[in-house]
Amino acid sequence: MRRAIYPGSFDPVTNGHLDIIQRGCKLFDEIIVAILINREKTPFFSVEERKEILADVLKDIEQGGCKVVVDSFEGLLVQYAADKEAHAIVRGIRAISDYEYELQMALMNRRLQPSLETVFMMPAEAYSYVSSRLVKEVFQLGGSIEGLVPPLVERKMQEKK
Repeated sequence: MRRAIYPGSFDPVTNGHLDIIQRGCKLFDEIIVAILINREKTPFFSVEERKEILADVLKDIEQGGCKVVVDSFEGLLVQYAADKEAHAIVRGIRAISDYEYELQMALMNRRLQPSLETVFMMPAEAYSYVSSRLVKEVFQLGGSIEGLVPPLVERKMQEKK
């Protein structure tokens, strides 16, 4: 079984994230969508809320035998990946600035766990500028986030307003 970890904050999950997961399912038998717990940040949604939202929006994504699992973790990603017996880490890259950061992380992860591969994927062009941070900022300033996040996410964000 080819298992990959797709780590991130997913606060909130965007259509760009979903695009990466759908396309990742073409490459892997299982993708673990792993929410990084960062106690130094104040998230918009709690980890439990993010897990529930992800489970809901991902229920229709499993295709062609690809299994999608939602989990959370703290600490080193490579240790989490080893614990889950994963073969790869999936990372989305939107721009050159993402690549520079992600390359550093991938090289450090390779040093720490040489058998773990990092797979960079670009989202569809329609989502190439979308980030969770930008979605939150636009939402908090009263702008429309329609089409950037699943409808469930938009509703949940409105409820928290």
